Amino acid sequence: MEKIEKRANIIDLLVNKAAMKQDIADYSEEVLASFKRIMRDEINEIQKSINDDRIRLRFEDKGDHVFHIYIGSDVLVFQLHTNVFRLPDENPLWKTEYLQSNAANGYFGMINIYNFLAESYEKNRYNDAGYLIGRVFLNHDNHFMVEGKGQLGFLFRDLENGYISDSVIRQIIQTAIMHAIDFDLVTPPYELVKEVSLGQVQAISSDLQLKTGKTLGFKFSSDDNNIF
Repeated sequence: MEKIEKRANIIDLLVNKAAMKQDIADYSEEVLASFKRIMRDEINEIQKSINDDRIRLRFEDKGDHVFHIYIGSDVLVFQLHTNVFRLPDENPLWKTEYLQSNAANGYFGMINIYNFLAESYEKNRYNDAGYLIGRVFLNHDNHFMVEGKGQLGFLFRDLENGYISDSVIRQIIQTAIMHAIDFDLVTPPYELVKEVSLGQVQAISSDLQLKTGKTLGFKFSSDDNNIF
């Protein structure tokens, strides 16, 4: 009898939880496709007002889960994570009526938004650092929220009333672009670059292989408004 009950529990988990996660994954792919479509349109609209060939403005589709946009001296990388995540138990959202009414509302697909220097990609400087400026959370109920830097950190925080639409996606895209453009290159601390190897010096002469980035490394966990 115990074996039958356990099998029934397994079946229930597969029918409900596993299917729910797959629904979120499928929906997240649809949303990323919408991001791609709207990003292409946004770049086309911006190009109409830019007559300077030195300013980078292009879209690059990198597959089902990733796309890049080059804008000025920056690259924004939009990457859909292939897994579904549950909010940690200590997250205050679990105390809200929306999540308490249905625990499935606390599971999310996630689109990460990274900011790199354009030259890091164009010159294949693999040691260069990037910056995680935002991540979009999408649940099975078609609700969303955004965790991020600058305006991305507070404009899209209402999970219960937040629904993805073309206009919302365009607003997220424009906000991310503005943040990247306003976020300037920072000189790395002297103590971190005062010693170099002979190989690094030789590389500098040809392709500037010293680590470069708007900041050194990905930073996010130190922010007070983080979800995780």
